[in-house]
Amino acid sequence: MNDNYVIGLDYGSDSVRAVLVNTADGNCLASHVYWYPRWKAGKYCDPVSNRFRQHPLDHLEGLEETIKGVLAKADIDKAQVKAICVDTTGSSPMPVDEKGQSLALKPEFAENPNAMMVIWKDHTAIKEADEINKVARTWGGEDFTKYEGGIYSSEWFWAKILHVVREDEAVKNAAYSWMEHCDFITANLIGSTDPLTFKRSRCAAGHKALWHESWGGLPPKEFLAKFDPYLAEVKDRLYSDTFTSDEAAGNLSKVWAEKLGLSEDTVIAVGTFDAHAGAVGGEITENTLIKVMGTSTCDIMVTNKETLGDKLIPGICGQVDGSVIPGTIGLEAGQSGFGDVLAWFKSLVIKPSIALIESSDHITQEQKDNLIAEIEDRIIVKLSEDALKIPVSESTIVALDWINGRRTPDANQALKGAIRNLNMGSDAARVFKSLVEAISFGSKSIVDRFRQEGVQIDAVIGLGGVAKKSTLVMQTLADVLNMPIKVATSEQAPALGAAMYAAVAAGIHPNTEAAIKAMSNGFDKVYEPIPANVSVYAKLYAEYVEFGKLIEG
Repeated sequence: MNDNYVIGLDYGSDSVRAVLVNTADGNCLASHVYWYPRWKAGKYCDPVSNRFRQHPLDHLEGLEETIKGVLAKADIDKAQVKAICVDTTGSSPMPVDEKGQSLALKPEFAENPNAMMVIWKDHTAIKEADEINKVARTWGGEDFTKYEGGIYSSEWFWAKILHVVREDEAVKNAAYSWMEHCDFITANLIGSTDPLTFKRSRCAAGHKALWHESWGGLPPKEFLAKFDPYLAEVKDRLYSDTFTSDEAAGNLSKVWAEKLGLSEDTVIAVGTFDAHAGAVGGEITENTLIKVMGTSTCDIMVTNKETLGDKLIPGICGQVDGSVIPGTIGLEAGQSGFGDVLAWFKSLVIKPSIALIESSDHITQEQKDNLIAEIEDRIIVKLSEDALKIPVSESTIVALDWINGRRTPDANQALKGAIRNLNMGSDAARVFKSLVEAISFGSKSIVDRFRQEGVQIDAVIGLGGVAKKSTLVMQTLADVLNMPIKVATSEQAPALGAAMYAAVAAGIHPNTEAAIKAMSNGFDKVYEPIPANVSVYAKLYAEYVEFGKLIEG
């Protein structure tokens, strides 16, 4: 009865999950998932133009349902819940008013995609990112992209804001400030009504918003004004200081305490990004690469300041003091498409069949619904089973994993996917296998970049839905990297990592390392590389690199 509990709240691309965790041993008492209904219906998105927006109501409704859900499932005294930490996708900024509330919550902006969260996979700001990169190199002052791999991405904070304010004058005039998703949810939980004093996430600011201590926070107005006077003006309504997620942002507000049935003494930690929380939940240590594998990937490492020194690692998504484990430098890389690449192929294969089933006059509506559900549930499993039966020695199709652009190394969201060496025997399973190989080759290119820059990688840990569910992907990845890959036991590693941050923010554990040691869930599987496959994939990877140069050139 004297145990303390914390809640990790993990916002993914499609859903939000809450987990209730015992701070003594990391045992997860309960979890609850909420699927975003507006997102599921495809509202506010246009995949053809790479526009992906989400309404904040999906997230606020999910916040309430998931936390209430885990509390209802667990037989504990709610006073034992000591803290909550939020992790989200990113960079996913949204325009807010003077009180820090999303413009999309106002009637006049309720259906305007530009007033909503511009989620990580939105690539409408490619032109703006190109401008930022060009000016950063030529304006005559500091290159503010140098701690973010030297290339600014259309997936990130300033490019997205610049695109929205150029496209929508009404949103531009109404947007007092902007908040990352992780900051917005955290601010709502503590009842913050002042975006100027709210504690912003170090993780989000450092990796996506060009924040760095050496130039006093965000880039100066002289630089921002070169793109639009609005950016220089809004800088005064953003932030200078940032905070790590082992710190408290505040306490649960009266309004949310009453909604959730929790105490106002409940500590709310500073927010973070899902991959960084996942790295903590996956027991990250120095020289270990954590691969958070879902719709996209984030590859996370930490290193000490003495080892890294003044080195700048080109082409990654940033190196930020304290973004993963306070006191160390967090390094981030990743792929814009991972599970999404396979989901694209799934849709390509089944969409015409589903349309034919829906229009059939030979079966009832109930039979149609059941058949469609079965196809959607089983198609990836079937393709994977068939692909596993194909000897690796028969792999001749070469695909590029850039269907959603390339995040790292060397961000270029304008790139497109491609496939070559198709013939009349290239059936669905073989093409699917080539896409699995492509996302694995994309992972290898990231590992190669780290190693080329002197970053030592001794171990690889996989976590997330793909790591837990796909033998095909994980074995292929082990063969391509020629390294064993451990799979974290927890099916909710980002939520578990957020819970670890919460335990430190509440003072239950002295630091993040101690929380990891006490609350870790360990590992349940290791994929060892198969020597015969390693040599085949070494040759195929060389073809992948050559093909990539051809397409990019």
